[in-house]
Amino acid sequence: MLSVKALRKSFDGFLAVKNASLQVEKGDVAAVIGPNGAGKTTLFHLITGQLTPTSGTIRFKGEDIGGLPPYLVCRRGISRSYQVVNLFSRLTVFENVQVAVLSRQKKTFRLFRPAKTMAVAETHEILKSVGLFDKRDMVSSALSHGDQKVLEVAVALGTRPELLIMDEPTAGMSPEETAMTLSLMKKLSAEMGLTILFCEHDMGMVFSIANQIMVMHQGKTIVQGPPDEVRENQLVRQAYLGGARACSS
Repeated sequence: MLSVKALRKSFDGFLAVKNASLQVEKGDVAAVIGPNGAGKTTLFHLITGQLTPTSGTIRFKGEDIGGLPPYLVCRRGISRSYQVVNLFSRLTVFENVQVAVLSRQKKTFRLFRPAKTMAVAETHEILKSVGLFDKRDMVSSALSHGDQKVLEVAVALGTRPELLIMDEPTAGMSPEETAMTLSLMKKLSAEMGLTILFCEHDMGMVFSIANQIMVMHQGKTIVQGPPDEVRENQLVRQAYLGGARACSS
């Protein structure tokens, strides 16, 4: 579904991404791991159109999307949630998701129809699927941090993506919120058929859900494979997972 090859991104001579490669098959739950500064978020920016590659290729379902603006990448079927929550803080939970649905339907600027009557059923279904239906009338800024992260996923679902990219989905969460997010990701994959690509520092969470793991270091891909293969890679064990103890978690 997604193929990234020999990707490079330079900022005034500094190579933030030097030689990144990644393969994501339909149905995968794929993780990108690596220390801070490894280039993970920059890689996601490149895939989703926030940045333009200096060189290399990004292909989605066989089509070159490298350099496309974010709205066109989204229309191709890729949506994203962010490490820092990115919501309309003054809108309700319902309205945040409704905006995404209406945008996909290209009905955002229909001035002569009351917005509150549009896309109601679909918005409600999305909120039910992520467990936020009972909070639909709350202003999004009043939600807990964990629920805000879930709402951001719901907004992404409003665009009906085939590939959902999640940047640090459990960052700042309590153990209980982390467990709920893990359950939601499993549901999105198993029940909704979404392909998921995420980066995450919680290695226990990564190894419990990902069927493919790519490891980055200093902008480069050093290995990609199934969890057992990555766990046994000596460079990964020594440099990224804190040795055998962390790898066994």
